[in-house]
Amino acid sequence: MSYLHNIGTYFLMVKDIFYKPTKWSVMRKLIFKEIDDLIIGSLGIVAFIAFFVGGVVAIQTSLNISNPLIPKYLVGFATRQSIILEFAPTFISIIMAGKMGSFITSSIGTMRVTEQIDALEVMGINPINYLVFPKFIALSLYPFVISIAMFLGILGGMAACVYGGYGTLEDYLYGIQDDFQTFHLVYAFIKTFVFAFILATIPSYYGYFMRGGAFEVGKASTTAFVWTSVVIILLNYILTSTMLG
Repeated sequence: MSYLHNIGTYFLMVKDIFYKPTKWSVMRKLIFKEIDDLIIGSLGIVAFIAFFVGGVVAIQTSLNISNPLIPKYLVGFATRQSIILEFAPTFISIIMAGKMGSFITSSIGTMRVTEQIDALEVMGINPINYLVFPKFIALSLYPFVISIAMFLGILGGMAACVYGGYGTLEDYLYGIQDDFQTFHLVYAFIKTFVFAFILATIPSYYGYFMRGGAFEVGKASTTAFVWTSVVIILLNYILTSTMLG
């Protein structure tokens, strides 16, 4: 029953995100702060991971194409498909569940422990709108992060393939253009928008409704990461079977 209670409380919290909004002059500053913390602050780690994982995908694909009858341009094709369809939208989101999610949960949880949320309620401010809505708006820019991950993943694959001697630049470029379907990008960005909503709300839920002291803040951050990752994986399966099945 505790799971049903948590699910119900979560959806009630999502409803309250848009209830009794904070005045715009205050909200604007909060949104820009969240963009800096959550989006701009994540670009470095996303770029680093995407570039080198793209290289690893290209190398492993090349090493597993041992049959001379298999064209070498499949290295670029396989790298593009892997990066766009799964790695960039899904696995980067799971990584961000650790980075962004832990940050969101710990920051809101600390406010709960230090009774700052209680102070907001006393002042007549809707604390859920004040704390969660800026994160929700900031993460609407999350597809921008994923598009960078897609580009750098394919670029990393190209660098590894060409400079590692696993194929030619012409074969790789032909592969990433071969049989390209625009719907795959649409599918990837639909997943990204859904995952962005999950990244904004589930960690906020565990931070907002936590009870205890500093030790419980750490436990809440861990729990938020686990459940955010679980929900992302489940939704990834549902969206993939629905849109590509």
